[in-house]
Amino acid sequence: MSTSRKTKPGQFRVRGRGWRIGFMTLLTLPTAALAMWALFEIFRPNQLTWLELGQLALSLPLFVWLSMSFWTAVMGFGLKLFHIDPLTLGRAQPSPAADKPLAHRHAIIMPVYNEDTARIMVGFEACVRELLETDEAQQFDFYMLSDTRDPHKAEAELKAWQRLCERLPAHQQQLFYRRREKNIGRKVGNITEFCERWGSYYEAMIVLDADSVMSATRMLDLARRIEMNPDTALIQTIPMPVRQHSFFGRFVQFAAHLYSPMLATGLSFWQTDSANYWGHNAIIRIAPFMQHCGLPRVPGRAPFGGDILSHDFVEAALLKRAGWQCFLLTDTDGSYEEVPANMIDYAIRDRRWVQGNIQHLGLLGVKQLKLTNRLHFLFGAFAYISSIVLFGVLGLGTARALVRALTPPDFFLSPYQLFPTWQIAKESIMLATLWGTIALLFMPKLLGIVLALIQRRKHFGGVLRLLKGSLVEVFMAILIAPIMMFYHSFFVLSVLIGHKVRWEAQEREGRMVPWRDALTYTRWMTLLALAWGGLTAWFTPVLFLWLLPVLTGMFIGAAVIRYSSSDGLGLWSERHGVFVIKEELSPDGCLQRVAADLPGFSLPDQPAREPALPADRRQSMPLQNLNAAPQPMRAPETSRQA
Repeated sequence: MSTSRKTKPGQFRVRGRGWRIGFMTLLTLPTAALAMWALFEIFRPNQLTWLELGQLALSLPLFVWLSMSFWTAVMGFGLKLFHIDPLTLGRAQPSPAADKPLAHRHAIIMPVYNEDTARIMVGFEACVRELLETDEAQQFDFYMLSDTRDPHKAEAELKAWQRLCERLPAHQQQLFYRRREKNIGRKVGNITEFCERWGSYYEAMIVLDADSVMSATRMLDLARRIEMNPDTALIQTIPMPVRQHSFFGRFVQFAAHLYSPMLATGLSFWQTDSANYWGHNAIIRIAPFMQHCGLPRVPGRAPFGGDILSHDFVEAALLKRAGWQCFLLTDTDGSYEEVPANMIDYAIRDRRWVQGNIQHLGLLGVKQLKLTNRLHFLFGAFAYISSIVLFGVLGLGTARALVRALTPPDFFLSPYQLFPTWQIAKESIMLATLWGTIALLFMPKLLGIVLALIQRRKHFGGVLRLLKGSLVEVFMAILIAPIMMFYHSFFVLSVLIGHKVRWEAQEREGRMVPWRDALTYTRWMTLLALAWGGLTAWFTPVLFLWLLPVLTGMFIGAAVIRYSSSDGLGLWSERHGVFVIKEELSPDGCLQRVAADLPGFSLPDQPAREPALPADRRQSMPLQNLNAAPQPMRAPETSRQA
């Protein structure tokens, strides 16, 4: 896209895309190199051992990853602070005019699989009504694409759909429900079938998840942007967690609202028009999606072969390698989702993502893949692999300390040595390395808090509530980090040894985790913490004190899981101004609809009838050859006007 022409509000323009990755590399690698040099200088004076070499080898990717995350946050902070657009590096660009008419028709689709009927129907109806009350209502059709296998839930979905159509009699010709008897290809197959049967009716599709809710303003903004940018195939929003009542859910929700705008801005700075796709709350131009995103089965065995599980990253990469642009919107208004309300369900969801993201490592060699997309694959996988790498570093450090504690000191290392060789401890470098690592870990949080204090304190109920929530959030993040590190490490190991994941419906409603479940899911973690802590406390008390933050979280993991899942504790935090977010102070209209309709949701008594569907307009979605150059960009084969 040319950067010299004048753009209208809503048109994407990128300046300097060619140097962004190089600039981030110049920041990241020296930072990681400095950390590695400091660690090497700590080990070097006392003759390097194999254990220390192992620590150095494992620390290198950790420091690179931490440095990249750190500088992404710093860039986001600077750009947000001075209101600089991450794409143009100029003044922030306004959104498209709210009265700009749409020229094409678009589809709103929600794939569902064995979900809670009340929640998906109420959320879907909220999105439908949001758009039907606008002047552009006739430009949208709405599809619920069911892969539900449970016959009782399938019947409930049909009844609920019939109820929805009766509540909106004037718009029944825009509402469609389709259930596949065989959910071939999971969500990928579900959306593929929609595109092949009805995609040619529409210019683009807004993809919702089962727990998504979006405002009319946001959906219209996406539709206008995709029409105004003909070489753009994907625009991703930031889905913000809402409607959380448990203490853990409110903690995750608050953290997302506090840090996401800054981190997304930093991410947008270096990825520019190669944004990632997160599977929902995004708009996708259907023609290029059909042409370039037919996902083949990857040769070989799991975890790198087989069906592509985390399809969204790959679809964005395939669109970009074919020449289409993909963008991330960094404002967070009007795009919402829900998150698991307790740590067990949160970890179970992560188990699926671990396998999908590790599989991406096997796709790094896809022909003509862009560097930015390779980085998405690499960093997405390492976000989980880093846990087991960190466990390895801590384990090697513990082994090193135990060897030193159990081995008598030998100050004469050669037969003819006249003077003893004293052990050297470079305390100044040790302290500098410690504080430098802490800065890499916690500076992004501090920057996010400072930015919110300057620009968005009212969104969190004022300075006092923002500070209270931030302090508790940091404490909770430290407490649960070892627990999630253990789970992610276990998940990575299970994936690498070939254990398959079951992609079942996600638990979306809150539940108080029973003690039995909490103890069952943490028993091995607790035993490891006891053995690790006891061993180091007995032989190396100083190391035990260093490990105490990690061991504490692992040891009390069952209690953390149990009590953080409490709705009562969550409501207490709300009453006392902890974890307050803007959507609780002034809820968006679409969220008000969900809150109002969910308690009174009911199903009709009469049997449901199969709803009518649009006439098929079949077009094939060819599978891509990942080892060959992509097909060139081309215009849609048929008109997508109504």
